[in-house]
Amino acid sequence: MPGPSRFFVPGLPRVATPLRFADDAEFMADLPYDPSVLFCDALLEADPEQSMIRCRIPTDRPMPLVEAQRAHPLRHPRHVAGAIMVHASGMMGFVHAYYLLGLRHRDGWIGYGTHLHQVVFRKLVSPGTPIEATCVAVRGRLGTQKHLIRYRFEMRHEGAVCYEGEQTAVWIRVEEGADPASLMNAEPGGDPG
Repeated sequence: MPGPSRFFVPGLPRVATPLRFADDAEFMADLPYDPSVLFCDALLEADPEQSMIRCRIPTDRPMPLVEAQRAHPLRHPRHVAGAIMVHASGMMGFVHAYYLLGLRHRDGWIGYGTHLHQVVFRKLVSPGTPIEATCVAVRGRLGTQKHLIRYRFEMRHEGAVCYEGEQTAVWIRVEEGADPASLMNAEPGGDPG
């Protein structure tokens, strides 16, 4: 899945992995969402040269939508909802931007998903064993105030692919008093794909 990266940030310190996110207080404080919906609990690998991160997503704890399922053992077995995987992919984009690009929410950087190019669910994931999820930045345009990055995701559960996706996100540096919505349309616009 990984290939040569165009997104190497010279001088950025390498993160030692594996890293439990709960042990990185600065990262946890920088999250744009409550930690309960980060869904990933550990960074297993971070490779700046390949612009790739790999995370663990535990499935043995309460998750929104999963807890709300009216499960039936045959007609609707309890499973990790696809929306959880889509949201987890967005959070992995944040993890990538934080550890490999050095972007910080506290410094005004925030990311928003712009395109779901492909989302494929390959199998139902029964709660229990963790998902291993890989995120690779495959294309992008990096500016001083705005980055547009296309990511490729692969999630595996018990060795089998359960999710594949290609998605684009915009990362914007928002100055005090600025309107983030107006910045979404500023250069370098468009899709890097």
